[in-house]
Amino acid sequence: MGFEAQELPDGSPSLIKDSAGSRWTPLFRKTCEFESQIFFKVMMNLIRNPNINSSWLFRADILVEKDLSQQDVTTDSAVTRPTILYFEDMHLDKALVRKLIPRNTLRDQPLDQTCLIYHGSGPGNVERSMVIYKPHVSSPDDMPFYHPKVQGIAFLHEWSADDEGSVSIHYHFFDDEDRSPKLVGTALNLLSVLHKHGEGTKKGYTKRVHHDTIIPQISVQNTYTRLKQKYARQLIQTWVEVTDPSKHVFEDLSIAAFLMELWAQMYKDSPFPGFVDIGCGNGLLVYILRKEGYSGWGFDARKRKSWEQYSDTISDEPEHQESLRQHVLLPSVIDHDPSTRYGNGEVIYDVDSTNLIHDGLFPEGTFIISNHADELTPWTPILATISNCPFIMIPCCSHDLTGARFRAPAPKAQNKSPSAYSSLVEWIKNIEKDCGWEVETEMLRIPSTRNTGLIGRKKSSSSAVDIQEVIAKYGGTEGYADNVMKLIQSNPRGH
Repeated sequence: MGFEAQELPDGSPSLIKDSAGSRWTPLFRKTCEFESQIFFKVMMNLIRNPNINSSWLFRADILVEKDLSQQDVTTDSAVTRPTILYFEDMHLDKALVRKLIPRNTLRDQPLDQTCLIYHGSGPGNVERSMVIYKPHVSSPDDMPFYHPKVQGIAFLHEWSADDEGSVSIHYHFFDDEDRSPKLVGTALNLLSVLHKHGEGTKKGYTKRVHHDTIIPQISVQNTYTRLKQKYARQLIQTWVEVTDPSKHVFEDLSIAAFLMELWAQMYKDSPFPGFVDIGCGNGLLVYILRKEGYSGWGFDARKRKSWEQYSDTISDEPEHQESLRQHVLLPSVIDHDPSTRYGNGEVIYDVDSTNLIHDGLFPEGTFIISNHADELTPWTPILATISNCPFIMIPCCSHDLTGARFRAPAPKAQNKSPSAYSSLVEWIKNIEKDCGWEVETEMLRIPSTRNTGLIGRKKSSSSAVDIQEVIAKYGGTEGYADNVMKLIQSNPRGH
């Protein structure tokens, strides 16, 4: 059942009185079980993260934040001043100015908006708390698409001495604006989100997913916006794979933006060492990074149609090799008989007599990218340890060290049964730890449910790692060569 609230009919008396005489029209009211502290906590989170309410928005940049309990806002010397409003029986505690940043700045402009925090009292010893959104525009025509065409929005929380509460939403309409169904529907949605988050907090809900723990959100999103404006249209129009171009283009642009900001942090005082994308799929990520000036290359067991337009020649290599290459990874740490022949249909491969084989050894310091690399994912921290290379893994489908599909064991001491993906992520983390890496986790802002980024750029200790011992601990490699050689003629993976 959807969210239901009491709709207050047109002409209902205003519940809040603007000292300047402006009318604030009440639209919806809903009983609640959370007190004012939770109301303010939820509202501050919504102020800082407007994307919770609107998928059209990236974020909010806080331009001004003033605690007004001990000072007058008129002393503020900021370039962007908050728009101050006063209400009867309400005390202004805090003023913020946020800049709402849309996802598509070519279509919609950012919007400055004042957010005001109040407390006060009402009839019958009712505690009242309120948050006002006041956009910095003078007419509905100036309002961007993602914001309701109203002069202001008020969220009112009331809490009685009997521990009974309610939340309500109010609009300050423009003079010539009517109570349109769209505006009314938006008000109901805004109140629904506030109520849901308030009740969830009351019941002890804690956020499980934390974004932007390694790189600031603003840096990645700004870079992503630039890349999207520069490349997205052309990449989608020239897509030659059978997969959905929108998903893959926007996903790889997002990953590229994160990597570029990560590398800016890692290599601010040293030259970029180059990258290798193992299991590079369609090669789009390699293409974007190289277009942005980062040296590197990628390989996959199968050549893709798109390689013809994404690959270029690496001129500083002795053999002038292409940036996208067909290789099957047979790590140097796997013992194999050079005379062994691996069959795949009518094709027979001698392991050491074909240039398709790569031994997984890279120049020290090369940054390894393992983006939905499937069979190569669990090998990534092992390869990084052997060559002493930093890396990022974004796990997708679950394979063990033999290259076979399997379901990773559930982590111990879990209160509930974990998903197959979360089990895979924890299993991969354990391999990373056993290889001596300090595990850093970032939930990437990409259009995929497989969005866990596992980063290894620091060693947890200086002790030597017995790679063969690690490999044995996680099931060994028997059958690996047979499994990966079959990839040469198999259907391509999705990325």
